[in-house]
Amino acid sequence: MSALRKTALTVLAVALLPVLTATPALADDADARKPEDKQPKPPAAMSTVGGTLLGKPGTQVNLAPGVPVLPKKLTGKSWIVADAESGEVLASHNAHWRLPPASTLKMLFADTVLPVLPKTQSRKVLPSDLADIGEGSSLVGVKENSTYTVHDLWMGVFLRSGNDAVHVLSHMNGGVGKTVADMNKHAADLQALDTHVVSPDGYDEKGQVSSAYDLTLIARSGLQKKDFREYSSTVRVQFPGEEKKPKKGKKAPKRETFEIQNTNRLLTGDAGLEPYKGIAGVKNGNTTNAGSTFTGVAERNGRVLLVTVMSPSEKEGLAVYQETARLLDWGFTAAGKVEPIGELVKPGPADGGSDKEAVGDSGEKGEAGGSGGTDQAGMGDKASASGSGGVGIALSIAGGALLLLAGAVFLVNRRWPLPDLVKRLPGR
Repeated sequence: MSALRKTALTVLAVALLPVLTATPALADDADARKPEDKQPKPPAAMSTVGGTLLGKPGTQVNLAPGVPVLPKKLTGKSWIVADAESGEVLASHNAHWRLPPASTLKMLFADTVLPVLPKTQSRKVLPSDLADIGEGSSLVGVKENSTYTVHDLWMGVFLRSGNDAVHVLSHMNGGVGKTVADMNKHAADLQALDTHVVSPDGYDEKGQVSSAYDLTLIARSGLQKKDFREYSSTVRVQFPGEEKKPKKGKKAPKRETFEIQNTNRLLTGDAGLEPYKGIAGVKNGNTTNAGSTFTGVAERNGRVLLVTVMSPSEKEGLAVYQETARLLDWGFTAAGKVEPIGELVKPGPADGGSDKEAVGDSGEKGEAGGSGGTDQAGMGDKASASGSGGVGIALSIAGGALLLLAGAVFLVNRRWPLPDLVKRLPGR
């Protein structure tokens, strides 16, 4: 073998040595990563509305002697635990990360539109009312040329997350465009500055985002409205069926109804999941891009907590409810022991930064799901019209779960004027 050929083979062997000796992980690093390593990361800096710690990525909590550690099984991209009455934020994880909200955005829709439309007002549904509903939307079963009251439609919104009911109510409010504008204005008034509304029903739309902080802020505002509390705590109700035309020379047939049940599984329970003790609402959601989202409110021993969880891992069945329950359990144990990390702000001029043009992982379109009757509970006649100050929420929620079950007429320790249909079950 010539000296030149030997030299060439030596150079080639040296060049190939790193490839031949590489470990599988190094040779195919992308495939070797854990699934969670591929997940999008929260922004390094987020809004500081409510406190500087809330603008930091990761978990924020002031653990100290006597404060219980946080639950281990928490996979949500974003979550928050807050005292509904005082507004204190007890713990959070990426609280201001702007993510697709799914049907939890319907809380903002309700908080915006409920005060405008009398619940006895009715509408015969036009084809145009249902023309712009997104493909694959969750529906309650609203039919064209049938008449529904505002009360009927709100039941469809809260219990079945019906995008059809949302769109009919939006048209009653002056149209979808006006309603979206109203919602964005109301969000700004509440200082929910992470929120940008594109569709009033929470259907996946590019640029439609909110945050765990904002959804909690919105829920707090809504819960001070009597009808909002009633609808979000109703378990099941009869919904009007389609109005059928009478046959020639005969009376119109009696309009049938069908039962709808709340899709909030902490209210109703599910296979392997019991109703949460003390639960009193509020709203769940699920879309392709958002995953599962949920905001829940519960009361124990006179303390009312709000928890929002956004986009947990789907490895655990009903994960969004399981993780909410764990955070509520932690919050009730930690309340009074843990130093707050921030607060749910009151309506007014913004005091923290949030770029309204920046959006989170909003994605493209996908399938959804998931008298005005306002009373500023405990706040008197001079209460803010947006009603999110937090005063008196404990007096509005009840000393336990507010559950309406078919035929239930139980009421325990009634301490304030509750909506007529909202009853407590013993032991809740």
